[in-house]
Amino acid sequence: MILNPGHIIIFGLPLFFYLGILTFIALISTAILGFLFVKGKYGVRFSWHMNLAKITIIIAIIHGTLVALAYLF
Repeated sequence: MILNPGHIIIFGLPLFFYLGILTFIALISTAILGFLFVKGKYGVRFSWHMNLAKITIIIAIIHGTLVALAYLF
């Protein structure tokens, strides 16, 4: 049987739980940076927003893959 990396237990919870929290935090951070860019506050550059959006997508894909592997196979 192949061990699913999503089933690795950290402090009593599976790894994909923590990746879900990290995905949510990255999503909220991306939205906040986009909002600050549109409002022109705090000198936020659009490249910061785009880079954080790319990171959010990567984390979400990893999270979704681990959940799918954990519950579908």
